[in-house]
Amino acid sequence: MGVFEQTKGKVKQAAGDLTDNETLKAEGAAQAGKGAEERKATETQAKAQAHEKKAEMHESKQEAMEA
Repeated sequence: MGVFEQTKGKVKQAAGDLTDNETLKAEGAAQAGKGAEERKATETQAKAQAHEKKAEMHESKQEAMEA
């Protein structure tokens, strides 16, 4: 989701530059920033899930060894 939002913001910024519309540029910058933060959050969540899966795998191995 964040990448799409970030791209829309950059397009708005470019449109603002072309039309010399400060409001559109500011809106685009805010939207691009929001998108960047959403993208980072999504990446962080994906990394956390990967670490959780690895921990579960190690726990399963440990339990198998103890049995």
